[in-house]
Amino acid sequence: MTAGDAGPHPGRPSDLVGGQVAGYRIEAEVGRGGMAVVYRAKDLRLDRTVALKLLAPELARNDTFRRRFTYESRVAAAIDHPHIVPVFEAGEADGVLYIAMRYVAGRDLRHLLDREGPPTVTAAVRIAVQVASALDAAHDHGLVHRDVKPGNILVAAGTDSDHPEHVYLTDFGLTKKSLSLTGFTTVGQFVGTLDYVAPEQISGRPVDGRCDVYSLACVVYETLTGRPPFLRDDDMALLWAHQYDVPPAIGGERGGPGGAVDAVLAKALAKRPDDRYGSCLAFVGALRAAVTGGSGPPAPPPGPPGWARPVFPGAVG
Repeated sequence: MTAGDAGPHPGRPSDLVGGQVAGYRIEAEVGRGGMAVVYRAKDLRLDRTVALKLLAPELARNDTFRRRFTYESRVAAAIDHPHIVPVFEAGEADGVLYIAMRYVAGRDLRHLLDREGPPTVTAAVRIAVQVASALDAAHDHGLVHRDVKPGNILVAAGTDSDHPEHVYLTDFGLTKKSLSLTGFTTVGQFVGTLDYVAPEQISGRPVDGRCDVYSLACVVYETLTGRPPFLRDDDMALLWAHQYDVPPAIGGERGGPGGAVDAVLAKALAKRPDDRYGSCLAFVGALRAAVTGGSGPPAPPPGPPGWARPVFPGAVG
């Protein structure tokens, strides 16, 4: 069975487990969203396990989307970064668009938060640093993620006790600009996850890497507190909160240095992009300094002792 058969395809409840798409035999479904299904699959040419994302069939029928998909997949595949899931191949088979990526044996951050609760503050900072590094690398290649959320952050086992987890950012093969250019989003709509969406995405203003700074800050807020920065009863109230409300201070929750962390989060969650940190690494660098108490410039070296000052012109006592 292939993706072109008249039966199952990624847009229907049934799946393709046991079938073949291009050169990949599908083994199991590992994730499903509104526009794609992700499977664990075997690359029959190279005999390796991959994650195979199959996009909804209606996307493949849109010429603008297909061109944008091809371009952005190539850009994503060109990014060689330890915290971005490598893209092996992207293409079309029997009318189905697919992306083959490294298969990461681990859980996404959404699953970990739901099952285990928020990690330690130290672990939250370690995760944030790795995600920030991936985002800034993508920005350097002209890609803005636009949908940074716990479900797109994969947490695998690390190498040693100093690096207990290795974090990957995924979902770069289909950036959200593609959908907005094809009519799959209309006036008043946007692509993104409501708990983490930047104000400029909601209002339809131009976006750059600073919208990912905002979304990453929402994720960091949740990893520190166990909840996203805004909790509202309905979607419209949540969208309003992102645009106009001040997020609650975390204070000294979970024993952290709340005041310093609150100041960092307030800047990263500023409503205006110009008021945020200029990069994701600048944000998490400030966060790490706030958590460790190392914020501010280093103290100047002490002056010479009193008896030696005559030897040091200009020394201040």
